[in-house]
Amino acid sequence: MLTIILLTISNIFMTFAWYGHLKYRDTPLALAILVSWGIAFFEYCFLVPANRFGSYQFSTTQLKTIQEIITLVVFCFFSYFYFDEGVKTNQIIGFIFIVLAAYFIFKA
Repeated sequence: MLTIILLTISNIFMTFAWYGHLKYRDTPLALAILVSWGIAFFEYCFLVPANRFGSYQFSTTQLKTIQEIITLVVFCFFSYFYFDEGVKTNQIIGFIFIVLAAYFIFKA
């Protein structure tokens, strides 16, 4: 559970680092890069321990799969609350296929 929590926190920082600046398009690009880089530092402060602790329980493929699913969930919330964008039916269907792919990755 610790791995999932750390990956979720990491992905929240990552999402803000990668996409948060899009709300402020008038900000100079160099400043957006520096701010994003600063936010990404905190992403790594959670991501590295998550992967280290998780590697005792999950394979690297499973860790990456967990991270990608968390990324999609975090991004849906981010896009809805930060950018006021709804999630479309075709996106939900695509996410379901990704979750199905995860099922097959974890199936022993």
